[in-house]
Amino acid sequence: MVKSLDWDSRIGKRVRLRDLHILFAVAQHGSMGKAGLHLGMTQSAVSQAIAALEHAIEAPLLDRAARGVEPTVYGTALMQRAQAAFDELRSGIKDIEALTDPAVGEVRIACTESIAAGILPSAIERFTNNHPRVQLHVFQTTTHTMGFAALHERKADVVVTLLPKPFEADLSERLQAEVLFQDRICLAVAKDNPWARRRKIGVAELANVPLISPAPDTPGGAAIIEAFRAAGIPAPPVAITTFSVHLRNILSMRGRFIAVLPSSVLQFGSAGNSLKELPIDLPLPEWPALVVTLKNRTLRPAVERFVGCLREVTQRGAHGQPAFDASPTLVTARPRR
Repeated sequence: MVKSLDWDSRIGKRVRLRDLHILFAVAQHGSMGKAGLHLGMTQSAVSQAIAALEHAIEAPLLDRAARGVEPTVYGTALMQRAQAAFDELRSGIKDIEALTDPAVGEVRIACTESIAAGILPSAIERFTNNHPRVQLHVFQTTTHTMGFAALHERKADVVVTLLPKPFEADLSERLQAEVLFQDRICLAVAKDNPWARRRKIGVAELANVPLISPAPDTPGGAAIIEAFRAAGIPAPPVAITTFSVHLRNILSMRGRFIAVLPSSVLQFGSAGNSLKELPIDLPLPEWPALVVTLKNRTLRPAVERFVGCLREVTQRGAHGQPAFDASPTLVTARPRR
């Protein structure tokens, strides 16, 4: 068992960032020799640094074998915490750069596809016009299956997503969420589709109209099935099942299909120029659109400005008109049980 270590006399004085950096390199390359080549060090120097770190921690950090090395449970635990420390240090350096020149910086954004097809392009356009020297790094995530791993692993500064009910518990005491607006599922068709000219459509009239929909085991797919069930009629046949919002947009624009989409994709995205929401009385659910960050972590100035831009777009709408009757609000997440 690893005994309790005195921070001042052992850890604080003996554990160096350089040695932690070497540990990460060895774990990444699986070999002290390869890590040494990568770092411009001899294998002996790498081995000495790891030995010194293990002596300070008083626990083996690497398992050595003929095929290479890999972290022990102690090494894995140390690297998980050290990664957060390196991330905070990196953020501190970027904060200093931003204080020196507030116009520069970077923002790492993880978002779901519906956000990327809806509010995000308008927010990015507004933000880059005002802050052209800030770099934006955008990648897609799926909170339906991955939760908020992008934040926990320090890969993103913010996650922008719709939050279905099954993932309310994933917002723990480590995360802070702000509701930008309440989104909802809708049915949409091309503006030149005959359905688009109708002022009112009965639910039963759609019984045999083919849909483009997410799979029934996804929040959107399950919501549409449940809505028709609540209305007392079977759901229309699903001609095409896809999680891709982009594919649903393109195929429904061609006129043959009705697409199951978040309303924000029409309100903010380019799809609103070609698609129209059907005027149908269905009990379709509303979900909060959230911007989520790590709690108790100071956001870099560029990240704060981007979050502020999301609020502005929400309140003004994509074209300067309010798209949703809602103001951003902070929410307290329910802890896991």
